[in-house]
Amino acid sequence: MSQITDSEIQERIEALKSGVKLTPEEIAAHTKSMVGYNYTVDDYYEVGREEVRKHARAVQDAHPVHWDEDAAKAMGHDTLIAAPTFVSVLGIIAQRRLFEDVVTGYDLWQIMQTDQRLIFHQPIKVGDRLICDVSLESFRQMGGADVMVTKNIIWNQHDEPVMTTFTSLVARPAVDADPEVLDELEHVMMKVDKEPTLPRSVHGPFDRYNDADPVVAPKPYAAISFDGLEVGQELPPMTKTLTRGNLVNYAGVAGDPNPIHFSDEIAKVIGLETVVAHGMQTMGLGASFITEFVGDPAAIYEYNVRFTSPVYVHPDTYADIDFTGKIKSLDPETRRGVITIVAKQGDRKIFGRAQAHVQFN
Repeated sequence: MSQITDSEIQERIEALKSGVKLTPEEIAAHTKSMVGYNYTVDDYYEVGREEVRKHARAVQDAHPVHWDEDAAKAMGHDTLIAAPTFVSVLGIIAQRRLFEDVVTGYDLWQIMQTDQRLIFHQPIKVGDRLICDVSLESFRQMGGADVMVTKNIIWNQHDEPVMTTFTSLVARPAVDADPEVLDELEHVMMKVDKEPTLPRSVHGPFDRYNDADPVVAPKPYAAISFDGLEVGQELPPMTKTLTRGNLVNYAGVAGDPNPIHFSDEIAKVIGLETVVAHGMQTMGLGASFITEFVGDPAAIYEYNVRFTSPVYVHPDTYADIDFTGKIKSLDPETRRGVITIVAKQGDRKIFGRAQAHVQFN
């Protein structure tokens, strides 16, 4: 836990919101002081049937466990389960609170995701009421940018752990931007005339903040058999296609209003050649590729991706992402394996390290 008290945190937040312009050094010092601080999102997130389907469509995942209750039950699930990266929807809510109320001084449009690690304790399913504990795990500066790692531990309404996630972000402190850029932002950022007041259905803080992270106990569900698999075995290659329409749809499904995903002008301001796909969108496409081979997405108990290059989606063409993969290792004693995947847009690799840990039957 951070040594800073809640009252001190509130004083800092009020000061930061008072209109006083902080220097990048002051913003970095505040962020560093928040390492170890924990909070819980004030309201639970209830997983709906159609939300599961909308997300599956947004990541082009047609596996029946996301669409058909009877098929899901035949594979050992009570109801529809969400695709592996569905957590991004909840993550956006938690991250918004983090950058608005805890770690302040950064512009949303200048925050980039660089690494994502997802650890699955059980699949997210329709009817789950998800409760999210958030902490800032680390902070450092590199190449003129602030690099931080956040951790989310997600629980259901039965106090059972569902997921643990680690997200690495690169951010630049808010600066006095060109007035023309600010005007452009004013005309592309989403507008809401009045923010609703949400109920506080979850009342933290909790003693569990000091507990060790939940353990992983993988189940194979309806995964393919371990027997017959070989180290080095290649997965059937797959190509996924993205257009501007895919990006806009995903932004709506995930609740991610970052304009670098739909505004060429804002994308170019931060050095991108055009708009880019969401990192979690491309990670979701990769998960559907893995699931196609594994047989049941719930058998994936860890999925990690390092984002090394963005997927550019130009207005007058398609963005094809080619996925290949192979079995990196197999453990006969546990019947588990590690699958590595490669994702490319043309000759450019968009993933660095990308692995899925799977419990086979």
